[in-house]
Amino acid sequence: MKRYISLVFLSAVFIGILKAQTKSDSLLIVSAPWNIHKVCKGIVHKSVFIDSLYHGNQSINIIEISPKSKSKIGIAVTGKRDTISRRAYDYNALAAINGSYFNMKEGNSICYLKTNKEVIDTTTISEFNLRVTGAILIKKGKLTLIPWSRDIEKNYSIKRNESILASGPLMLLNGNYYDWSMCDKNFIQTKHPRSAICLTKDKKILFVTIDGRHSGKADGMNIPELAHFLKVLGCKEAINLDGGGSTSLWLSGATENGIVNYPCDNKKFDHRGERIIPNFLYIYK
Repeated sequence: MKRYISLVFLSAVFIGILKAQTKSDSLLIVSAPWNIHKVCKGIVHKSVFIDSLYHGNQSINIIEISPKSKSKIGIAVTGKRDTISRRAYDYNALAAINGSYFNMKEGNSICYLKTNKEVIDTTTISEFNLRVTGAILIKKGKLTLIPWSRDIEKNYSIKRNESILASGPLMLLNGNYYDWSMCDKNFIQTKHPRSAICLTKDKKILFVTIDGRHSGKADGMNIPELAHFLKVLGCKEAINLDGGGSTSLWLSGATENGIVNYPCDNKKFDHRGERIIPNFLYIYK
């Protein structure tokens, strides 16, 4: 009974947070002066700084992949861990974004990770309790976002030519906000640097990074804010990836090391604060 009351209370809190996203926030998003760079046919890089969005300054980068690009999505495993900028070229990547959560001491993923026939890692109970409610399913280079749970993972039938990376929380499904009441309240409500993958109504794929932990320059978003932001952009499905110091977006041909956002792991507002990570998602042809 106590748990039921707690879940009802949390659901009410999250609904209240969602309602806090105002019309002015939506207007700031749709009227933002985006910088747009065409990478190649069907792929563009968009970036913008927006003042006073969700009561903070936001630094946002998006790689937008149209079906016209005929690109595919893959999951890269870095083995002993490495940075995206050092490994992306090994996969002939056009663009890449950091993957899911991992044990920073041991280096292994703590979320379900399967490439083709091989299950590399499974999701820890603590991650399920904290935030893992979705997964990225890739089959023949095509991406789908699906719900994920302990029961789904336990009973999942391994299939050939299918890669899966669990993460979360799942933010949007079928155009609706997903239920976050089972996730850790502090993780949901606290502003952090964020990374996300989304599918839009017109079947575009978005790699999205929101910078944070740079006070006055990039304040980050919480999960309801990020979900609202993505919905305003026209996203129908969206999942949160590992964030914080892991948030990194890489683009082939970009200046310096190819990182186009402002990772915070070096505590400097530049493009060199990239974290060593065990896996990432990438676009290729």
